Amino acid sequence: MNALLEWMAGVDADRRRAGLVRRTDSRRNPGFRGGLVDLASNDYLGLGADPRVRAAATRAIETYGAGAGASRVVTGTTAGHDELERDLARLTGQPSCLAFSSGYAANIGLLTALGSPDTLIVSDEHVHASLIDGARLSRSPVRICPHNDVVALEALLRDREQTRAVVVVESIYSVLGDAADLARVAALCATYDALLVVDEAHGIGVAGRGRGAVHAAGLADSPHVVVTATLSKALGTQGGAVLGPALVREHLVNTARTFIFDTGLAPASAAGAAEACRIIEAEPHRAGELHRIAALIADAAGVPHAPGAVQSIPADSADQAVAAADTLFGEGIVVGCFRPPSVPDGVSRLRLVARAGVDPGQAERAARLAARLSRAEARVG
Repeated sequence: MNALLEWMAGVDADRRRAGLVRRTDSRRNPGFRGGLVDLASNDYLGLGADPRVRAAATRAIETYGAGAGASRVVTGTTAGHDELERDLARLTGQPSCLAFSSGYAANIGLLTALGSPDTLIVSDEHVHASLIDGARLSRSPVRICPHNDVVALEALLRDREQTRAVVVVESIYSVLGDAADLARVAALCATYDALLVVDEAHGIGVAGRGRGAVHAAGLADSPHVVVTATLSKALGTQGGAVLGPALVREHLVNTARTFIFDTGLAPASAAGAAEACRIIEAEPHRAGELHRIAALIADAAGVPHAPGAVQSIPADSADQAVAAADTLFGEGIVVGCFRPPSVPDGVSRLRLVARAGVDPGQAERAARLAARLSRAEARVG
């Protein structure tokens, strides 16, 4: 056997023994099987299926075709991209926006464009993989800050040797569902002349009546705060964006490799996301409905109510989490199953996502069952 294939076979065997095998399964998509209780997808506000969003995407396909056709700096920018950037900036209160093909590409593009040997990146230990990868690729020295520890953050900024600094946090974290203290972190960044990068993947459409946690904290349009976002969660489509000072946008257009050398975001996704921005702005009650479902799930599961859509239920083991998720699926309930290395604290868990439009009674029943099945003494399988 080829040496690399032999190595992969050994890694696969170790993964199976540890109960950490992941798989793709189209049956878990609610579009494949009707009647599923969806507490796993990130379409927080149900906008992915909204007729207005679908119609906007369809019009863009009819006008521009299925794909952008080229990089945004060649022929890949359409009027739909301009519209998305304008509407997303207005929703979040930011002066400018640049759309990328994915949230992953936006985070990597931003951090690599900001990085240099004389720029320290201080990253919260619970940030998303795309931010971790962006920091690694940035050519910058990187320091990992204990999760939500502002005392440790201040020490890292105060004692740095580098001229410049970038602090990287998420407004609402994706696994535990907890929130950063953005006001305190932003104040430290201002004091120590650092740029604050806030990933709002789980904040836009959820926090601040849908306008995001940065806006709710009074930090929109702050000259030392930059926001990254995905279009694939509350906005119900696909893509990513960086929002902040116009100078940052200009810098990225000219230096971000994941923007310059990547085919532009599909016009249908751009147009659909623009429509979703307008809906969120006009219908802030959608975020309120999401939070009502989130509180119900947390109470039923007996876990602390997290400020975002994600409500996290610890499992006694990785095997227990997998078995519980499979049992729930057999009951017509889809939940997330997170295991190492996807969980920053090493604790396997079921992740129940509150979504506007989910039947409250079904959500409550699912949360109670998930909490029981996550324990080792429960009968599963």
